[in-house]
Amino acid sequence: MSEATSSAIATPPPLFAMLETLRERHGLVAQGGGEKLRARHEARGKIMVRERIDLLLDPQTPFLELSPLAAWGLYGNEVPGAGIVTGIGIVQGRACMLIANDATVKGGSFFAETVRKHLRAQEIAEEHRLPCLYLVDCGGAFLPEQDRVFPDRDHFGGSFYNQCRMSAAGIPQISIVFGGATAGGAYIPALSDQVIMVKGTGRIHLGGPPIVKAAVHEIVDGETLGGAEMHTLTSGVSDHLALTEMEGLAKLREIVGALGEIGRITPPLQAPAAPRLDPADLVDIVPTDLRRPYDVREVIARMVDDSAFSAFKPDYGATLVTGFAHIHGYPVGILANNGVLFSESAIKGAHFIALCDQRQIPLLFLQNITGFMVGTEAERGGIAKHSAKLVYAVSNARVPKYTVLIGGSYGAGNYGMCGRGFRPRFLFSWPNARIATMSPEVAATVVTELRRQSLKGTADEAAIAELDRRTRAQFEEQSDPYYATARLWDDGIIEPAQTRDVLGLCLALAAGEPRDTGKRPVYRM
Repeated sequence: MSEATSSAIATPPPLFAMLETLRERHGLVAQGGGEKLRARHEARGKIMVRERIDLLLDPQTPFLELSPLAAWGLYGNEVPGAGIVTGIGIVQGRACMLIANDATVKGGSFFAETVRKHLRAQEIAEEHRLPCLYLVDCGGAFLPEQDRVFPDRDHFGGSFYNQCRMSAAGIPQISIVFGGATAGGAYIPALSDQVIMVKGTGRIHLGGPPIVKAAVHEIVDGETLGGAEMHTLTSGVSDHLALTEMEGLAKLREIVGALGEIGRITPPLQAPAAPRLDPADLVDIVPTDLRRPYDVREVIARMVDDSAFSAFKPDYGATLVTGFAHIHGYPVGILANNGVLFSESAIKGAHFIALCDQRQIPLLFLQNITGFMVGTEAERGGIAKHSAKLVYAVSNARVPKYTVLIGGSYGAGNYGMCGRGFRPRFLFSWPNARIATMSPEVAATVVTELRRQSLKGTADEAAIAELDRRTRAQFEEQSDPYYATARLWDDGIIEPAQTRDVLGLCLALAAGEPRDTGKRPVYRM
């Protein structure tokens, strides 16, 4: 056995070890830019970003932080969380989207991942009509990264476009300025419906003192140019002056409390019931070696209310488990993988999606999939057409969709099971998840066989072995869940035992939406 092969099939760490790694990394990110910058931040009389959020939220209510490990492993790990905290929390009884800059991370400047995280939060807010609360402490675009931040459609300008569109649609946009709001960052409060500024630290200016000096040869200090008192008393850019951050947060809560019914969560029609089987058991049930099969129904039983699952077509296309359940009292139709997808599985999945769409039941996809079946028999059986039926059904479903990667997510299986490209409302990963076009073993086999065929019998086996090693290493690195979450391919890595509660909040956000009762799409059955 070659060293590369031996390394590729080495036993991965158990799931509890993966959870320890996840918790450790979350803890590191929560420290922001480090002790030195934290001390400087607090010496200015400023509160750390997550403490601001805690003070803003209603006591004893959840906060669903999104993509906390964005930019993990990038920029030498000097931009934890991409310098911004986003998430959904309850303020004055209303679900709100919070978008908060962390000034201890590069002065709250925007990197490419910061922009993506900001835009993703706005996308979720718009889809669920959540008030957006901007906790501004922002240095604008990180200039060395300007070509990845400024010019394109989904760059920094897209966030301002989103603000304008949401405000016009009646979705409140409210800012509190704790620190700098410089250059492009100035538009975050300027485009808001209401603005609070904190005296002494809050500043808004399109061009800071250095730019003013260079552009118009005027020498002016930051407070005179764009301080809270000037903007509240003279320019009118700010609507409220707060003497302290605590006072500003209290004013923000007061404003949210006067918003009417927007953001109110619709309670479930059915009383929630805890699973009869303990979600903590998932650590022992789910293998980290993706080649080891397990029964996904054991996962479902530890996720849904009362562990009650009404299976649909349990004896047909059995590698795709489908059925109805409730999570925290909210109805959901579940599609979960129990092996490779055959034609029968795909047809069954399309049928089940049509039923859920007809009955206005949200869809939950639990992905652990190598892909659709390949081979002569499968192709003769029409796997290409049948798999397309499932993809078509996923694409046209009008009910909310949610996806959790609980194992592998490979190839077209990712598409048929509602990967990121198919616009699920939320997509989360478990720490044992992997996502790529194919597994490292399959990728190495494909690449080396293609090289051998191209050389027609003159292959250098040492070079082939090196190609095998490089391919495996590439796919191992790029299919890692931290590689994915760093680039915001998901909305965060979550612990298996937390999945039920995370999904419960996500389902609650959409529960009160008016449902589309128009003509349903015709699925190609």
